[in-house]
Amino acid sequence: MKIKSIGVNRFRGYKEPVRVEIENLCVLVGRNDIGKSTILEALDIFFNEGKGCIKLDKDDINKTCLSNGEDCIEIEVEFTDLPQKILIDATNETTLADEFLLSVDSTLQIIKRYPGAGKEKVFIRANHPINPECNDLLTKKIQDLRKILDDQGLDCQDKTKSAELRRAIWQGQTNLQLQSYEIEISKIDSKNIWEQLKSYMPLYTLFQSDRKNTDSDDEVQDPMKIAVKEILNDPTIQANLAAIAETVKARLENVAERTLAKLQELNPAIAKSLDPQIPEPASLKWADVFKSVSISGDEDIPINKRGSGVKRLVLISFFRAEAERRLNESNLQTIVYAIEEPETSQHPEHQRGLTDALISLSAAANTQVILTTHSPEIVKRLNFDNILLVTGDANNRMCRVQQSELPYPSLNEVNFAAFGEATYEYHNELYGYVEAEGILNEYRNGKPLRTYTKLRRDNSTEQCQVVLTDYIRHQIHHPENAHNARFTAQELVDSIQAMRAFIQE
Repeated sequence: MKIKSIGVNRFRGYKEPVRVEIENLCVLVGRNDIGKSTILEALDIFFNEGKGCIKLDKDDINKTCLSNGEDCIEIEVEFTDLPQKILIDATNETTLADEFLLSVDSTLQIIKRYPGAGKEKVFIRANHPINPECNDLLTKKIQDLRKILDDQGLDCQDKTKSAELRRAIWQGQTNLQLQSYEIEISKIDSKNIWEQLKSYMPLYTLFQSDRKNTDSDDEVQDPMKIAVKEILNDPTIQANLAAIAETVKARLENVAERTLAKLQELNPAIAKSLDPQIPEPASLKWADVFKSVSISGDEDIPINKRGSGVKRLVLISFFRAEAERRLNESNLQTIVYAIEEPETSQHPEHQRGLTDALISLSAAANTQVILTTHSPEIVKRLNFDNILLVTGDANNRMCRVQQSELPYPSLNEVNFAAFGEATYEYHNELYGYVEAEGILNEYRNGKPLRTYTKLRRDNSTEQCQVVLTDYIRHQIHHPENAHNARFTAQELVDSIQAMRAFIQE
């Protein structure tokens, strides 16, 4: 399964629903404190359920919503590349389509709601039957399904499987009345559905740029933890571990039985009151066995005690190795790598190397990469389609996500809108566009003029009146002309903004 989109509502700066489309490589750019990291952290809450980097608390509820009595945080993730077959009732194999758990676009939409930032409630929004004769079948126990089947006079070849009973009931209806409907799958009777669905979801790991510097600093250790998770998810290894667990369980049960038998001889009443508690093999947390995995430097000094730049180099190397491995292997579990500001503490050369590694990694099968960045250099190495520009309204901090404010794709425009990056390159690009469209004179019309001294080839001079944009363009292209006062950084910004506004109009 892969992420198609994420939606958040009433979460931190997002007081209204906002949706972000996610590609194999998705880079969120924008100014500080505008909501980029919020998207990554919402995904961590959704997938890792408080066991990842982020713990949900009441301060995460949007303050405007809270003042209006709306305290339920909502995080929705839409999935594609869905499994052909699933198990949602113990060992009963079925499909998401047969269970009417897909949207009209054949995607899986899972919504988690956190009333008061507390315990989650899980829903699936699907194109689902709402006919009272066959609605909410997924939440019903097998005896309830059999009763519905009998009451409606329907037949089912195998009444021992819930999936077969539901199928028979749905097929027996002349009008299912399909429409968008939310099914709460975290209810007690259908909790197993959610547990089964989680096993098909991608691993999600979040690398943050501002981790604390301790011996357990996950900024470097997380790559190893990801490796442990993926290795343990290998079907062959899972089968071997299950066999070991069953063997251990059988021997423990034997020990318990013999112990209770001897206790029965001494005190039958006490022996009868005791019941050995042995965990099921499927509930064992094998990853905890390897929780101490780490990377150490010279003389066993932890890498995280080195400079932040060195720690990031380890991360770069991990992503490069992962890209190479995943490009050469098949049947890999889907992994989502989310990285905040990968350029942190990195030399420009390392920034470029990391960006190239992440681009390569996103091209591997069953792999998605989501970044936030403040680096114009990283933006310039990306394809425009991979960039999402996050902008916000100063009054309510509500963010919206868009790709471009101009009628053509421009990475320079993204850098200007996201970071305020006013460059000669961007000024030339805008000027060239206006000129090529044949609207340069229209742009100049009505704008204030200033004196510009031209330098002829024979070193004589000539004064003329030009608008600010032409004044700047002349100085960019003729730096040898020292007869004019240099334009200021603010004037460069003003000229760029004027051309952008004109193009947008």
